[in-house]
Amino acid sequence: MEYNVDSTPYLSLFAALSYGAASMAMVFINKAILMQYANSMTLLTLQQLMTTLLIRFGRVMGYTKARELNIETAKKLVLVSLFYNANVAFALASLKGVNIPMYIAIKRLTPLAVLIAGFFSGKGRPTTQVTLSVLLTAAGVLVAALGDFSFDLFGYSMAFTSVFFQTMYLVLVEKSGAEDGLSSVEIMLYNSVLSLPFLLFLIIATGEFPNSLSILFAKSTSLSFLVILILSLVMGIVLNYTMFLCTIVNSALTTTIVGVLKGVGSTTLGFVLLGGVQVHALNVTGLVINTAGGVWYSLAKYQQKKRNKLPKLTSDVEVRSK
Repeated sequence: MEYNVDSTPYLSLFAALSYGAASMAMVFINKAILMQYANSMTLLTLQQLMTTLLIRFGRVMGYTKARELNIETAKKLVLVSLFYNANVAFALASLKGVNIPMYIAIKRLTPLAVLIAGFFSGKGRPTTQVTLSVLLTAAGVLVAALGDFSFDLFGYSMAFTSVFFQTMYLVLVEKSGAEDGLSSVEIMLYNSVLSLPFLLFLIIATGEFPNSLSILFAKSTSLSFLVILILSLVMGIVLNYTMFLCTIVNSALTTTIVGVLKGVGSTTLGFVLLGGVQVHALNVTGLVINTAGGVWYSLAKYQQKKRNKLPKLTSDVEVRSK
């Protein structure tokens, strides 16, 4: 199913809500599956393979009008796909050792990393509100980490590495415009196809394969595991589709804001679902500070975007009045 970029308000709302719901669900589903099956790279490979096969099937059956792969477009998207999948791979690896509230708190450091990358690439200084909000978010992570009694150095390292690759992905997409003119389904297809050789090399080089498949088949006799595995594979596709759709029919800013608001709900639920959280005053205080910084950042960016639109709107009115 394809959508025109000139979306209706209903489609915009649907895209934002569906991305928020899928993103929130995916964190818990991935955490649940990784508690039983620790081979995160194999899991990501299966998700991307499932995406490729499903889109191919959709094209054959006429459910989607996604165009055939183009070598020139693929060349432009190789690095984008590499950074995107590295972000997801390290995020999955971090969930094996980091509880959900802390994982979300660390991932909220992405705007700070993007601002730093933008400053060194000559993008200019951000507004005072944006700067203060991302600093507040970072301070919240530091305070929360000091009160995290389940601290896992490997998990934290993976989460911070995921932030780095997510930043590289966002900066590269913005600078190159590599995804311009592609539908959400086409972006998913390129992303999954380009990522498979890299992921296959990774699971062989790290020694996950073929032992990971043996474990997978052995665990598949459990109905509960099978249900969570299928949910993980399906929701991986749904999350990618809704994220790309939200960015196309709304904007990257809307996707960021939805991600922050989703994080508020995920953080709250993370204290009571799937365990792994030892409640401590310092940890809770840090998470509250981090969440407040995330919401403040979203508001500051939204206001900045509105201000940037005003001169253009004024000039449009002037032209029409002449």
